[in-house]
Amino acid sequence: MYRVTLRFYEELNDFLPTAMRKRDFSYEFQGRRSVKDLIESMGVPHVEVDMIMVNGAPEGFDYIVGDGDRLSVYPVFERFDIAGVTRARAAPLREPRFVADVHLRKLARRLRLLGFDVDFSEGRDDPELADISRREGRVLLSRDRQLFMRRRVERGLVVRSTDPDEQLREVLDRLQIYSLCRPFTRCIQCNGPMRELVFGGAEFMFRRGDIPKGVLAWCREFFVCDGCSKIYWKGSHYEKLLSLVESVLGENGQ
Repeated sequence: MYRVTLRFYEELNDFLPTAMRKRDFSYEFQGRRSVKDLIESMGVPHVEVDMIMVNGAPEGFDYIVGDGDRLSVYPVFERFDIAGVTRARAAPLREPRFVADVHLRKLARRLRLLGFDVDFSEGRDDPELADISRREGRVLLSRDRQLFMRRRVERGLVVRSTDPDEQLREVLDRLQIYSLCRPFTRCIQCNGPMRELVFGGAEFMFRRGDIPKGVLAWCREFFVCDGCSKIYWKGSHYEKLLSLVESVLGENGQ
């Protein structure tokens, strides 16, 4: 029988029973266990953890817990560079890319609207999502906690809210990536990069048949996606999207 003392910090407490939140608590178990197994047995996905201190020293997920150990478990520190301190994972994100599960289509579109690279496709199962996240170094976004228990998943966020706008704020807040937002630089449909389609230029003349005549009568500013070739202009839909962007970024002084 092993007996250890644990404490989880900040949003990691969301996964714990009320009696264990924001306090030291004792835990007993039998047999050898890695710190990863111990953490996940309490319902905390390892992808939400960025630093583990055992008896005051940093350790990795494969550390074998000993009797009497004191463990302090901290959430992702994407806003701080603690690469020289933690051994739980690699250096923190600086240019985050995402892959979202099938239930987060609206969140994926909103993140793309702000310029983030978000891989999203209907019909993907959990193993495929885990493989994409691992292979491409993408942060996996899902509301399914069990998906994050897969060992192949190294980076991810359990999205708490069910409202798309709140989900967007949640991701930006927890990773503190407001400064990386580049609105209207990525196609919300296919995730491809956007660029200006110069009015009157050769490419514009070739594509003008794809633009409604009513729009050509008043608009002189167009953009095209290099991925799906969709053409965008600043119509009524743009005003709605701009309102969302200004609301989200304005709240954080961006």
